[in-house]
Amino acid sequence: MRSCAALTSNRSIAQRVRHYGNCVAPTIDGTMPMFINNELVKSSATDSVDIVNPATQEKLSRVPLCTAVEMRQAVESCEAAFPAWRNTSVSNRVRVMLKWQALIRDNSDLLAESITQEQGKTTADAHGDVFRGLEVVEHSCSMGNLQMGGHISGVSTNMDSYEIRQPLGTCAGIAPFNFPVMCPMWMIPMAIATGNCFMLKPSEKDAGAAIILAQLAKEAGLPAGVLNMIHGTVDAVNFICDAPEVKAVAFVGSNTAGEHIYTRANGNGKRVQANMGAKNHTAIMPDANKNHAVNSVVGAAFGAAGQRCMALSVAVMVAQTKEWLPDIVSAAQALKVGSGFDPATDVGPMITPAAKERAERLIQLAVDQGAELLLDGRGVVVPGFEEGNFLGPTIVAGVTPEMDIYKEEVFGPVLCVMEADSLENSIKIINDNEYGNGASIFTSSGFAGRKFQHECEAGQLGINVPIPVALPFFSFSGNKKSFWGDLHMYGKMGVQFYTRAQTVTSVWHQDDVDRSAKFTSMPTMK
Repeated sequence: MRSCAALTSNRSIAQRVRHYGNCVAPTIDGTMPMFINNELVKSSATDSVDIVNPATQEKLSRVPLCTAVEMRQAVESCEAAFPAWRNTSVSNRVRVMLKWQALIRDNSDLLAESITQEQGKTTADAHGDVFRGLEVVEHSCSMGNLQMGGHISGVSTNMDSYEIRQPLGTCAGIAPFNFPVMCPMWMIPMAIATGNCFMLKPSEKDAGAAIILAQLAKEAGLPAGVLNMIHGTVDAVNFICDAPEVKAVAFVGSNTAGEHIYTRANGNGKRVQANMGAKNHTAIMPDANKNHAVNSVVGAAFGAAGQRCMALSVAVMVAQTKEWLPDIVSAAQALKVGSGFDPATDVGPMITPAAKERAERLIQLAVDQGAELLLDGRGVVVPGFEEGNFLGPTIVAGVTPEMDIYKEEVFGPVLCVMEADSLENSIKIINDNEYGNGASIFTSSGFAGRKFQHECEAGQLGINVPIPVALPFFSFSGNKKSFWGDLHMYGKMGVQFYTRAQTVTSVWHQDDVDRSAKFTSMPTMK
């Protein structure tokens, strides 16, 4: 594995000369390799897209748009490996997972550096990305219990019934750019620990960390073919949706892509779980602990440059809490915008110039439609990183439901502010929104918290917690337009998604039945 020593000098990132392949992740002739049969393989594709450092615009590597032949090689590799892997004991599968989690932990600095280099988030946030993914790997190490079925003895005379959770076969995942480690780890560990083989298409914007994860899986002892990785855009997505060998598809990303994937893959008879867009609200009550509420809102809205599916994008100020807005603005102004490699940075760059331009367009539309800019992050310049995709924290007040900035997911460091005169009205505002990934309330009232929890329709709720993403013991439970599917990622539902129920009923008689016995009637289990 490539050492990161070359990236640890005291010079700023902007001062370093870079060429294709001069990045943390492994490359072959400057091209991001595929991972097939436990080998890094250079694609023969003639078309590619660049991975670009979002803080500097430096081209780090090329991501090939894999050919149809290469994608078929990957899925056939999974198919070939499946019989032996499904017949590997759960104890031995778990031993591989235990080794893998140890290697991920040992290489967390390398993974975080790759994330910051390709995606732009701060080093601290990149470590959080790795850690939250690592937690799912750790949880998968309990697969002996998680995959356990059920048994009822004596359902009839000498008859027993039991349920087995069988792996599906080849499964696939399509990962987003905003969490290059965590989101693939929502998929891969639960799939392979249950006995499936898995094919991943990482984001073409920052695929490097996923390739490092694949190398670590090989080092952990994962057999060839159990995990394969391909690269691409629309053609790769459609291949996954159409390939008859693929039994289940996991997706995290935008609604435009997710709804297409769900419709196409589901139409081909596949299981699909699609985590998509969001518009996460918080209701701030007058009895809330003010400093905790203010600091939590600012961190959740602007951390990771707002590029989280659980980023806090709407603050509903209930009654007199609108008087706290100057404190929110002041706290947001104190955040430092800069390169993710600067330890003092709070808000890194957005992923692409197009993403930044889209966010800026929505900000201007909000102003044109009557909103008030309390804090304008447009035009921010970071010395030494003038070409970066930087947008400073932005706060837009007077937002109404018909405004474009409210109807669309901005996916940037932008906080919309709305007002409500009561808890009931704040809940109504949240429930009227078509998305339902997450919502939160800040309050000192147990009654208010209980009412919010009971009546709010969002799938993940926080009470005095701004980003209520559950630990892997539970599932990532988005709702409404934020999720299409029946079974959520990781947790108990993750095990169910990657397995099928098989029920077995057996009878063992001591003696044979009389020759004249008839079995034409519906059995009644006497």
